[in-house]
Amino acid sequence: MRHHWLLLGACGWVLLILMFVSRFISFRVGDDYGERQGQSSTVGGTKVVKPLSVFNQEKQDPTPSHQASVVPSVADWQAVVEERLELLSTVCKNSSLRNLTHVPISKFVLDRIFVCDKHKILFCQTPKVGNTQWKKVLIVLNGEFTSVEEIPENLVHDHEKNGLPRLSSFTPQEITHRLSTYFKFFIVRDPFERLISAFKDKFVKNPRFEPWYKHDIAPAIIRKYRRSHRESDLAASGLHFEDFVRYLGDAEGRRRMDRQFGEHVIHWVTYAELCAPCEIQYSVVGHHETLERDAPHILRAAGIERLVSYPAIPPGITRYNRTKVERFFSGVGRRDVRRLFARYQGDFRMFGYPSPDFLLN
Repeated sequence: MRHHWLLLGACGWVLLILMFVSRFISFRVGDDYGERQGQSSTVGGTKVVKPLSVFNQEKQDPTPSHQASVVPSVADWQAVVEERLELLSTVCKNSSLRNLTHVPISKFVLDRIFVCDKHKILFCQTPKVGNTQWKKVLIVLNGEFTSVEEIPENLVHDHEKNGLPRLSSFTPQEITHRLSTYFKFFIVRDPFERLISAFKDKFVKNPRFEPWYKHDIAPAIIRKYRRSHRESDLAASGLHFEDFVRYLGDAEGRRRMDRQFGEHVIHWVTYAELCAPCEIQYSVVGHHETLERDAPHILRAAGIERLVSYPAIPPGITRYNRTKVERFFSGVGRRDVRRLFARYQGDFRMFGYPSPDFLLN
């Protein structure tokens, strides 16, 4: 009898340990995801999904803090996509914002666009919005793996080996053909929250060990933008978010530094600079804040919903977190916030994100 009770007690402890471990793993997966994270018509020869009306919840809450628990109907989603594309078109025509929204379709832009010829899909990479998961989807579609779960994490970011060609690798005629006929999409999120994610990922956590962010880029920013520093302490002191904001908001000085930093700046340059959305007619613009409902419909719109699934999204990971934004910006002066907003205003306007008045005023 004594052995019986001892066995029951041991089983109880094992169950408690397993429950704790499972909750810990779920938390870590969610954090990793977030920080690395009807009718159709033809327009200009491109397969375009007639966009979706913004869901009632979105209209009632102007702050992108909502999270959908159910996937909307095809008709509802199409209406939202349509409204997003109409807003993008309207802002692109605004001459006063032209310098923030219009960029040429350069090699830098073409390098951001990944190609799946087999299913006629172009995906423009906008870092810090869960792009790793979309690249996994394309890798599966290209036939290298049968499911997203099989793909090693390090392979996704090895662009020499992951089998995803960039649009820049094609001839001008081939590029024009793909831009005019393929299904094209990209994902956006609140611009300031994306900057926080980039700062944490590259200058605080640095999970993939990319030493140049801490050892080269951070010291260069500190030298120019920290009001007092000692040269001997540059590497040890670490980049402050205030330094990062001053760098991003300094139009002239930043351009000179960005030439030095090269393509590493993709994690914080604007959506306009990354994907040229005023020059390229995209089929769909997804939002990170509504990815739970956008992802399955994007797969359907691209005609691949039966071939691959978007990886599971940890609960709450896409939710806009105003408290986090306020915390990070608490040490940033209003003048620096306004300069930062001046640079990213085009991103806020093109994709319907409300101005961060709680930081500006």
